[in-house]
Amino acid sequence: MNNQPMHQWAQDLWPICRSLTGQGVRDTLDYLGKLIPEMRRHSVPTGYQAFDWTVPKEWTIREAYIDDMRGNRVIDFKRNNLHVLGYSTPVNAVISRNDLEKHLYSLPDQPNAIPYVTSYYSERWGFCLSEKQRTALTGDQYKVVIDSDLHDGVIDFADVILPGERKEEILLSTYICHPSMANNELSGPVVTTALARWLATVTRRKYTYRIVFIPETIGSVIYLSQNLKEMQERTIAGYVVTCVGDERAWSFLPSRSGETLADRAALAVLRDREHKVYSFLDRGSDERQYCAPTVDLPVASIMRSKYGTFPEYHTSLDDLQFVTPKGLEESFQAYRSCIELIEHNEMWRATTYGEPQLGKRGLYPDLSRVGSAQNDVRKRMNFLAHCDGETDIIGISELIGVTPSACAELAQLFHEHDLIRPSGQ
Repeated sequence: MNNQPMHQWAQDLWPICRSLTGQGVRDTLDYLGKLIPEMRRHSVPTGYQAFDWTVPKEWTIREAYIDDMRGNRVIDFKRNNLHVLGYSTPVNAVISRNDLEKHLYSLPDQPNAIPYVTSYYSERWGFCLSEKQRTALTGDQYKVVIDSDLHDGVIDFADVILPGERKEEILLSTYICHPSMANNELSGPVVTTALARWLATVTRRKYTYRIVFIPETIGSVIYLSQNLKEMQERTIAGYVVTCVGDERAWSFLPSRSGETLADRAALAVLRDREHKVYSFLDRGSDERQYCAPTVDLPVASIMRSKYGTFPEYHTSLDDLQFVTPKGLEESFQAYRSCIELIEHNEMWRATTYGEPQLGKRGLYPDLSRVGSAQNDVRKRMNFLAHCDGETDIIGISELIGVTPSACAELAQLFHEHDLIRPSGQ
């Protein structure tokens, strides 16, 4: 067990109104930074040009509500921060029900759900509400108030660099820009935080780890614009960590090529879990930026229920009942297994001509008969038979039908007996 209180972290972060920019992002990074002392904070100003994108104005939201003409508050941002259209411009007016209709967003097919809707790059205002709440608005006039502003400010993000014995890097990226939603927002940062804290305790890391907390899309574009050359030179595998909190499914989204080390490690880990493999055409998060042709990083994603496929997605139904401690823990363990597999994934070359005599090394039973001992011997000999200096642990695992972790243990065993050595030595 991991024994890190990821679900409690999600509960603590739940009330914060996050968006692309603003105090909610800073408050979230403040909280996570207390859990990860190695975290480095960054920001760039409004108007900053990152490749083809321009950083928008910073948004501040203080209050938003709809009152009927008797003074009853029928919609209140303080009850649920999804009630306001993200990046709404300010308004304070009494308007007709017909005029209000143009500024309302609901889901007729999900009458109890409040949708999550944003308008980052076109100025408008609006309210999001359940279909039941919408049909209950039967008055002729309503008072609408959104106390917000758009101003020149900054966009905030953070990273963690954990050095290893080698300069080659493994990337973990997650986003921190959605308001109160659990699977599509908080599960990624809390699992990534747990992974960062675990990795910081690993005394010997072969690879360096770059762990990134960013607003989705423009955050990854900004981060790449500042670190592209180094990341292209060093990144050997990467993952976008999102939608990792429920218990319904396992999902895999490949990199653009589908054949990178990140892909192979993830599929090896998922081999014994029932899972659905999606196409890169089904992408929808920051792998769009990391895997773009001019960037071309080896980035994939292991998820539980993939974004856009579960009915709670981008609604108020994506809550802390949908995301569970068990779901978070299992996702942590899956990503930890990927990392450990990549750490131990080597190409090994046999050191003897022909099969080695295992018996004199205590690696072969002294009584030859059919049974489990012979099965173990067969696995050992099959492993050695593929130590050709060209096939890595993941490849051998696939060829001989033994788990990658078991193959890594065999490699350690045989290396200790000087029966194999890393390719190139």
